[in-house]
Amino acid sequence: MEWTEVFFRTLFIYFFVLIVMRLMGKREIGKLSVFDLVVSIMIADLAVISIENGDRPLVHGILPIATLLVTQIGLSYLSLKNRTIRHIVDGKPAMLIKNGRIQDKVMAKNRYNLDDLMAQLREKGIDNVADVEFAILETSGKLSVFPKEGKKPVSKEDLFPLQSTKPSQLPVFLIVEGRVLEEGLRRIGRDRLWLEQEVRRRGHRGVEEIFLATMDDRGRLHLDGRDDGEEDSPGGG
Repeated sequence: MEWTEVFFRTLFIYFFVLIVMRLMGKREIGKLSVFDLVVSIMIADLAVISIENGDRPLVHGILPIATLLVTQIGLSYLSLKNRTIRHIVDGKPAMLIKNGRIQDKVMAKNRYNLDDLMAQLREKGIDNVADVEFAILETSGKLSVFPKEGKKPVSKEDLFPLQSTKPSQLPVFLIVEGRVLEEGLRRIGRDRLWLEQEVRRRGHRGVEEIFLATMDDRGRLHLDGRDDGEEDSPGGG
């Protein structure tokens, strides 16, 4: 295959794929669901094959891409009209924190662990799960967080008059998924007996019932019991 043919095939495929992605909508760029991701990967692979295989007619590469375009637009249209199809194609958002409580069964169903949760909370300026009222895992994999009243992340403007205040510290983890963290207890100068007493004092039979326990820099203990309820998916069409 001559270099001139490679050049023009590449140029043509580039503009063709650009038009296809534009026709598929801005949603492809800003929010990739599982279905969107699969379509995007397939289009990329088909485009490369069309460029590399110069001995095959260009239409053999264009037709599969056009088929994916029609399929994606068709399913997107059906998803607008039918909520069941939308849930099959895109999935449903999952509520990981509801009314300030971690829904550990929902997290397990979505293969989402505490490290994932804390990482996304920190990205949004929240270092303590106790400050969150609701957290929803969207179908794109992003986490939507709704802090409790008065617990919204502080801006630089808010901090300006408090420059002399001692900076806050990250919360200390004491229990994670029913397992006591001895290192955390040592950091706060407490022992396991104290923790077990606090757990029982708050109505739990033992530490095995606690999904997450933390203590903030003000000495406030936050306990989050294991979720016994059904999965609760946020409403919305």
